[in-house]
Amino acid sequence: MYVEIGCRVLLGTVLLVAAVGKISGRDAYREFTRSVRDMGYRPAGPLAAAVVAAELTAVALLAVFPPAGFLASAALLLAFTAAIVANLRRGGGTCRCFGRAAAPLGRHHVWRNAFLIGCAVAGALAPAGPVRPGEAVLVVAGALVTGVLVVMLDELRYLFGASSRV
Repeated sequence: MYVEIGCRVLLGTVLLVAAVGKISGRDAYREFTRSVRDMGYRPAGPLAAAVVAAELTAVALLAVFPPAGFLASAALLLAFTAAIVANLRRGGGTCRCFGRAAAPLGRHHVWRNAFLIGCAVAGALAPAGPVRPGEAVLVVAGALVTGVLVVMLDELRYLFGASSRV
């Protein structure tokens, strides 16, 4: 049960920050839409809106109906991963994954999404059981910290001097 709780919180955190970052203002949404267009996807406006709607839907499902939330999260992350891989093969692009600054797409985005897809699978397959409040609080705290680290992956890579395409 703790694995399921941790995966729900982690995925919910990452997807909520992603959606909110993209719609946090006109400029943020405009830049996200432009990045969708620059990645070669048309029509960019409706697709950008669909991405944000799908992220918010997955968050809501994780909160109220976890099996569907894990499925929606995994499907969304698989689609994102396919888009990243396609753009890397075409020579790159930028990621406005969380609506903030544009980061050059790299393999680390694929690995990040693979990790998150693994979390969706683990959460969906986790056995049910009794939950103790103390342990649940620790799991939630750990998942929130992990979610923040996932969201800040590009900034952490920059901070520690990693090349942009590795």
